[in-house]
Amino acid sequence: MMNNTMLHIQQSRQKRKRRYIAITSLLACIALLLCGTMLMLGNTIYPVRDVVRVLLGHDVDGANFAIGTIRLPRMLAGAFAGFAFGVGGYVFQTMLRNPLANPNVIGITAGSSAAAVFCIVVLQASNTVISIASVVGGLATVLIIYVLAKGASFSIGRLILIGIGIQAMLNAFISYLMLLANTHDIPTALRWLSGSLNGMKLESTYPLIIAVIIMTPLLLYFSKRLSMLELGEQAATSLGVDTNRTRIVLIVGAVIILALATATTGPIAFVAFLAGPIAQRLVGSDFSNVLPAGLIGIILVLAADLIGQFAFSVRYPVGVITGIIGAPYLIYLLIRINRKGDL
Repeated sequence: MMNNTMLHIQQSRQKRKRRYIAITSLLACIALLLCGTMLMLGNTIYPVRDVVRVLLGHDVDGANFAIGTIRLPRMLAGAFAGFAFGVGGYVFQTMLRNPLANPNVIGITAGSSAAAVFCIVVLQASNTVISIASVVGGLATVLIIYVLAKGASFSIGRLILIGIGIQAMLNAFISYLMLLANTHDIPTALRWLSGSLNGMKLESTYPLIIAVIIMTPLLLYFSKRLSMLELGEQAATSLGVDTNRTRIVLIVGAVIILALATATTGPIAFVAFLAGPIAQRLVGSDFSNVLPAGLIGIILVLAADLIGQFAFSVRYPVGVITGIIGAPYLIYLLIRINRKGDL
């Protein structure tokens, strides 16, 4: 009887593992398809053959500039920013055990945005300085929210409410900076604040690409401990997890890629909010969803950018499209949580 039970458990786990691999592979294929579509579509549609030749360094009449200079940086920025927002949002939602505890809602991206806007409109700094300031602003915001939320005992609900308040303050600060800005800096800042892939340059994507390549293996390594944190503080500790060290590593790693994504493309709305829940709905909660959440982030950003470019008579920034998609879900989630009394 015991052997039959163990065999049934192993078979169920293998089945769930196969489902995880199959869905993750499918998401990766969709993400790659969208990347290719981003390189092919534009004022001129190029066949796959020409795209591949340009990427391999060959000269193709009329295609090198369009693909290599305009479309490739746009695609890379969208893909890596989408992955960063998806992973970062999933880490915070899982670690704090609340779908509202994502970087957009609790003010982390607002902290990075405020630092970046200050560098753009006041200091008129370089992209390197903007990237560094975004990381510092994001980490400082996390620290302030945590200190204010800790009190006598740590409360996730208190952290979310304080984060919402901090976000409102930072958005007010950003509005004040816009009033002080020179006229020629305002369009740049507004386009950046809406979350846009327009005018991307290849060199501006390097810090984000490097950060994602370095931080993703680290976050994947800690993903099992992240799943244990979802069980609660006492349960994770009893399973041998150093909760304080794990939280520090996860928070720093997630904030770094989130801040650099924000510095590169602006705060693309709701990607960090949607990617984790969608991944959990598709894959389940038996395995870590760090990688599926990142892939869904890529899909959301690239699909939204294609819709914004080609589905309407007027071209819209990617953040406008993701905002239209994500806002109804946020309202639904707030109504559901209010009925449960979880906040």
